[in-house]
Amino acid sequence: MLVHSPTASNSSELRAKKDYHFEYTECDSSGSRWRVAIPNSAVDCSGLPDPVRGKECTFSCASGEYLEMKNQVCSKCGEGTYSLGSGIKFDEWDELPAGFSNVATFMDTVVGPSDSRPEGCNNSSWVPRGNYIESNRDDCTVSLIYAVHLKKSGYVFFEYQYVDNNIFFEFFIQNDQCQEMDTTADKWVKLTDNGEWGSHSVMLKSGTNILYWRTTGILMGSKAVKPVLVKNITIEGVAYTSECFPCKPGTFSDKPGSFICQVCPRNTYSEKGAKECIRCDEDSQFSEEGSSECMERPPCTSKDYFQIHTPCDEEGKTQIMYKWIEPKICREDLTDAIRLPPSGEKKDCPPCNPGFYNNGSSSCHPCPPGTFSDGTKECRPCPAGTEPALGFEYKWWNVLPGNMKTSCFNVGNSKCDGMNGWEVAGDHIQSGAGGSDNDYLILNLHIPGFKPPTSMTGAMGSELGRITFVFETLCSADCVLYFMVDINRKSTNVVESWGGTKEKQAYTHVIFKNATFTFTWAFQRTNQGQDNRRFINDMVKIYSITATNAVDGVASSCRACALGSEQSGSSCVPCPPGHYIEKETNQCVECPPDTYLSIHQVYGKEACIPCGPGSRSTLDHSVCYSDCFFYHEKENQSLHYDFSNLSSVGSLMNGPSFTSKGTKYFHFFNISLCGHEGKKLALCTNNITDFTVKEMVAGSDDYTNLVGAFVCQSTIIPSESKGFRAALSSQSIILADTFLGVTVETTLQNINIKEDMFPVSPSQIPDVHFFYKSSTTTTSCVNGRSTAVKMRCNPAKPGAGAISVPSKCPAGTCDGCTFYFLWESVEACPLCTEHDFHEIEGACKRGFQETLYVWNEPKWCIKGISLPEKKLSTCETVDFWLKVGAGVGAFTAVLLVALTCYFWKKNQKLEYKYSKLVMTTNSKECELPAADSCAIMEGEDNEEEVVYSNKQSLLGKLKSLATKEKEDHFESVQLKSSRSPNI
Repeated sequence: MLVHSPTASNSSELRAKKDYHFEYTECDSSGSRWRVAIPNSAVDCSGLPDPVRGKECTFSCASGEYLEMKNQVCSKCGEGTYSLGSGIKFDEWDELPAGFSNVATFMDTVVGPSDSRPEGCNNSSWVPRGNYIESNRDDCTVSLIYAVHLKKSGYVFFEYQYVDNNIFFEFFIQNDQCQEMDTTADKWVKLTDNGEWGSHSVMLKSGTNILYWRTTGILMGSKAVKPVLVKNITIEGVAYTSECFPCKPGTFSDKPGSFICQVCPRNTYSEKGAKECIRCDEDSQFSEEGSSECMERPPCTSKDYFQIHTPCDEEGKTQIMYKWIEPKICREDLTDAIRLPPSGEKKDCPPCNPGFYNNGSSSCHPCPPGTFSDGTKECRPCPAGTEPALGFEYKWWNVLPGNMKTSCFNVGNSKCDGMNGWEVAGDHIQSGAGGSDNDYLILNLHIPGFKPPTSMTGAMGSELGRITFVFETLCSADCVLYFMVDINRKSTNVVESWGGTKEKQAYTHVIFKNATFTFTWAFQRTNQGQDNRRFINDMVKIYSITATNAVDGVASSCRACALGSEQSGSSCVPCPPGHYIEKETNQCVECPPDTYLSIHQVYGKEACIPCGPGSRSTLDHSVCYSDCFFYHEKENQSLHYDFSNLSSVGSLMNGPSFTSKGTKYFHFFNISLCGHEGKKLALCTNNITDFTVKEMVAGSDDYTNLVGAFVCQSTIIPSESKGFRAALSSQSIILADTFLGVTVETTLQNINIKEDMFPVSPSQIPDVHFFYKSSTTTTSCVNGRSTAVKMRCNPAKPGAGAISVPSKCPAGTCDGCTFYFLWESVEACPLCTEHDFHEIEGACKRGFQETLYVWNEPKWCIKGISLPEKKLSTCETVDFWLKVGAGVGAFTAVLLVALTCYFWKKNQKLEYKYSKLVMTTNSKECELPAADSCAIMEGEDNEEEVVYSNKQSLLGKLKSLATKEKEDHFESVQLKSSRSPNI
């Protein structure tokens, strides 16, 4: 009989463990399960242990323990290992851990021929970077996927860094049916501050959970996106863990039952599963925190030290001191190593900054309230009728001001923690050395609030202050300077950034809200993962920082203020909104109508600036705006426009456009044309799926992803381009926040609408132009952005009409600074007048006639006067005049017949008398003629009428004619006397 010794028995057990392992079956309906032995892969064995009843399904071990499957009991983890008990943690990213996978996709539909299609996304993936994993930098959609089966509900937790809104980052969970879980309704991960890690956690349900970290880059320019970084993924809810995890290199666990491994300190290292850290040879080697090996110390170079200026002494001198960059990793005893330059050289101290003074001590102190100083003289009280102009003006950098601080941060390690990110250098402050080239070197300025001077009561939405800084960058790599703003310590947002070498220039940021502000300058020499100092000489220099109207500021000068009427001293009183200070009396006087008060000075009437053409001022004289009514005189004709029906926000979705890889996107514009007392109603959002617009408007004013303006623009990624459930909005910018004026002219304040920019209008109605500008300047638009909206009358476009952009500038702008829009609508037509219609007279019926009024065609007007009602007037019908005409004709005919008969009869009588006379003469030649008688013989008519007027009637003229004819036919006849010649 063979009896196994304990040693032989243990050896058999070890062999058995190599052949198989234990697992639990799925839980049945009663919550029970079995422990079974499973052969390992590529092993063919027999005689496996019989199944035994396992622990209940809800069983789990505590943190620092694991479930020893053979005996089904919880045991403590040994030294050099750790356990979360019922969870798993992924904190080592030298390679992609088991169970994780990468899936890269692109657009479902690619536009264009096959030879012009963009390259695929086969090489795009999440990349392990040691302590974290980094997302893609291109415009592919890449998902990091991990599937886990939970026996009970739990959660997933991870840390991340997400600073660039040009890349969309979403985390969501699906079940085994590829359906999204309800717990990921808010799947859009929020942005983090530069250099800071955020955290995100989501509850998990029991069963299968498929976790997705998905990123999509949006490349619409030459600037590369900054990737998303993820680390320390922890999943809680696993019913048990059957083994402990070894500590990763650079960490250790020196006690049994650990649930976390500790980081090795500087100048030590550890390998995987270490129980303790091993010290480096400090004379020749060094290591950073959490190192897995020691490195040889290099010889010292000029990149390993820096200089500082000491505070001024009583003699007004400062010393130049040289110091090694800490921690010092270089060696001075090696060949070619340099020595630290000698310190102690004295130079004259620069003067104090304006608003500060030196009272004989070695440091500068702020002037007391009510006093001022230019930094070279002692503080003096402000004269009567003036008040201090509070703010900060830092232009001398001997020491770091009290409300500023500097730090260093690295996303992958903590090697620069505790270092000064920036160094003072006399007439400027510059970025420091840091620990490595990819460190963030951070400079902060804290201001508790902004408020206008006493004499200026700022209207809602008006400027309260501004911060201006002068800087330059000197770079040989892809350095970037970020300027960021944090409001009320809620979230830091990038306002502007500059890449590469930039010449000395100034930048101004305007403050519109009284809140606590933290302004941050973050400089990174390169965003590539490097742990060396090859670009140590790349730096940024800031020469001056000026903040106006700061609550806790100091004064370098005094300005005039308003005096109360009952005051005889120098006490200042606030002027009501829209009032300036009259120079002679120092009293508050309201600005004239249609002027706005300057935000920079309120002294004198010249502080009231006239509004632009066609505009008016608000009641508080804070801004100018259009009330939607416009008047224009054209060829002795008055044109009145009413754009009230277009005062609500007009929108334009322009595109599509495509990125270099074919991602489809649109430019979305909102235009708040006029009215609403100058309120800026055009709203554009970033990451619109985070919140609804309603929630953002009703919430805090600090939500910086919502911008309001007269004209704004967003970039819209349609859902079909990337497989999103809804369209995404990003890169929202303000195109116009100041109204300039409205006119029919095409030029206003250097904004010019060229004739060939839009098609010619088919009508003679002049187009009306609205002009706007933005008060914010950028590196590419040094004078800020401007916008021109051409309003064109088009009866074929009812209601809100249609908005378009120039065909040669499909993005609405040709230079990125000036934007042009054409808004066509019937509502852009002038109001109708009496010149826009004519009358039409109808036929006379039954003694009445209608007069109708109709619009001229085509109709180029709207609203205004209405068409007059039709007019009904009396008239004579056609039948009556026919009767009159017939009567007159009959009378004329009778008259002509009577006259003909009369003249014929007259002629007969004349002929009769003549013939009778001739006969009488011939028969009685020897007889004396009888004496003529003037009497009218019987039967004869009186042939003459007495004429009482020199003007003959028609009948008289006819008689005269007859008489003339009689005289013309009378012949002279020699009469023979009847008497004898002897008589």
